[in-house]
Amino acid sequence: MKDSIHVSKENYLKAILEAEAEGRQVIPATLSHWLEVSAPAVTMALKRLKRDGYVEVGEDGIVRLTEKGRETAYHTALRHHLVERMLSEIFGMEWYEIHEEAERLEHAISPAFEAKLKDQLGEGACPHGNAVLPENPAERKKRGEVPLSEAAAGKRYVVASLHERDHQLLLFLHRNGVGPGKSLRVLSQNYDQTVSIELPTGSSILGRPAAEAVWLRVL
Repeated sequence: MKDSIHVSKENYLKAILEAEAEGRQVIPATLSHWLEVSAPAVTMALKRLKRDGYVEVGEDGIVRLTEKGRETAYHTALRHHLVERMLSEIFGMEWYEIHEEAERLEHAISPAFEAKLKDQLGEGACPHGNAVLPENPAERKKRGEVPLSEAAAGKRYVVASLHERDHQLLLFLHRNGVGPGKSLRVLSQNYDQTVSIELPTGSSILGRPAAEAVWLRVL
């Protein structure tokens, strides 16, 4: 667990915004899991965020952003996106290395440097294949994308994007040969909710949490 001192209000707000963009509803336990902080630390943080007008917590326990909270969260997400692109496109860091680095640097970006990065980098996806905010799964499916956990056996796909919230998951996927732009064939969707895949480097089996984090397009 991380000390709550090291998890800023921006981290909390960005996590809520990303979840909403993905079509999820956030409860305190979700934040505890995603941000790796204790339940009491989340409770204290939400009290402060509610007091300062960034979030509302309904009777159903769902945490929702206010307009003020949404604006703050979006700017943090944008800086994170720009830093990831800078680390990849300018400094050549690998896609599986940059998320944690961007988590640290996003809080040090001034509005002036943010503007310079936007001018330098222009529009584009991050190295994990994502826009500034994650897309709702329904919108992805309308475009013909599918999570690996639902992909049809026997078909060949290319990896369109990855959920990037979990640094350890990104390393795991890289070590198993799965990454943005990589091709694979789904061998089978298994009874135990694992997925067997074939890659240019060989075959692999991924569990459901990893398979749900990988979005594919048919080749």
